[in-house]
Amino acid sequence: MSKPVGIGIIGMGFMGQTHTKAFTAAAAAGHPCVIRAVCDRDPGRRAGKAAAVGNIKSGAEAQQLFDPVEVAGHADPADLLADPSIELVSICTHTDTHVDLAIQALDAGKHVLVEKPVAVTVQEVERLAARVARSGRLCIPAMCIRHWPGWADLRAMIASGEQGQVVHARFERLGAPPAWAGDFYADPGRSGGAIFDLHVHDADFALSLFGKPASVSSIGDAHHIATQMHYPGGPAVATEGGWLNDRSFPFRMAFVVEFERAVVAFDSSRDPAMVLHTGGQSRTIDLPGHTGYDAQARAVVDAIANGRNRETLPTIADALAVTRLIEAERTSAAEGRPIDINW
Repeated sequence: MSKPVGIGIIGMGFMGQTHTKAFTAAAAAGHPCVIRAVCDRDPGRRAGKAAAVGNIKSGAEAQQLFDPVEVAGHADPADLLADPSIELVSICTHTDTHVDLAIQALDAGKHVLVEKPVAVTVQEVERLAARVARSGRLCIPAMCIRHWPGWADLRAMIASGEQGQVVHARFERLGAPPAWAGDFYADPGRSGGAIFDLHVHDADFALSLFGKPASVSSIGDAHHIATQMHYPGGPAVATEGGWLNDRSFPFRMAFVVEFERAVVAFDSSRDPAMVLHTGGQSRTIDLPGHTGYDAQARAVVDAIANGRNRETLPTIADALAVTRLIEAERTSAAEGRPIDINW
């Protein structure tokens, strides 16, 4: 068995707790990793006390996430980064701290898993990308939807070609505004609004499936946007993501993808979530019980420990591409015209 990858987690809010549970589950499933330390300003969080918050089931609901006797708790990220037993740093702080912390971790010789969005401007992602290129380390954007049951199955279905080419694809991600860190999410200059909090997943996923579009046409704003991605001679692709203005609206992520010989649909609000329609028949697609956070943690650990499937993980180049795409979408919505994608 490979030597366990020592993990440090910076930021123990909802996402930090979620990453903690995912890496703990990965270790229990035999993936070589161990959480060595966490960092947070809150002493209760540093001691492993969890709070059940979030818009989807993440596995972060346990009351005690870890034994504080075995996992060091730091208030200062520099102390965590100075620990030579830590090989991978998971950055789960507010978005406007991501780039600086990721650069500090790379400078300390660590691999990095950085929560999405990496940043809300192209310039900030470029600043990190320049440091990654010189580091010799992995810096992985935490695009968990690429690993999510149903979404990963869709990717495999497209790659197999079994149902022919994709004709039309529509991706949707809607929910109430986050009930936690309200001041941060209410400031689109810091959080990027829903277009970066929610819609970024579908923008990235569409890019990873179909490549760069020729242009985009968008309507909406930073809190709710709908986009047509134009692929001349290729599939018709539409995405929509946003925060709706009433907290009673439940979170929902969904897609409908039409192939030449089938239609596949996913809706997180129903059971079964994923159904394939082909040959005049409908059948349920059985999905694994883990979350995308779990699959992401296992993929990252295996890539570091064994070099396994590194090429399947998202990169800072991918983060740069999706940030550029979202900037084009924002411009299209603001100016009411299609924007050519020429980067």
